[in-house]
Amino acid sequence: MSTHDDHRPTPDLSKPPDSHGGHGWMMLACCIPMIAIAVALVATGVVGVGFLLVAFTCVALMALMMRAMSGGDGGHH
Repeated sequence: MSTHDDHRPTPDLSKPPDSHGGHGWMMLACCIPMIAIAVALVATGVVGVGFLLVAFTCVALMALMMRAMSGGDGGHH
């Protein structure tokens, strides 16, 4: 039988979190290969130009999601 006598420290929520501003840029940088592939597919004629709209919409929605998750203040609460 286990007792709940954990001595784990609780996080101090009164302090602002560590700066994670670079994380948003990293997430958007991960979209670069998708854009490159979309451009290559359009250039070779495999897909239509409308596919670029889908790819750039994905990047825009990722940016909006990252902004919303940080509370809209660039990651600094």
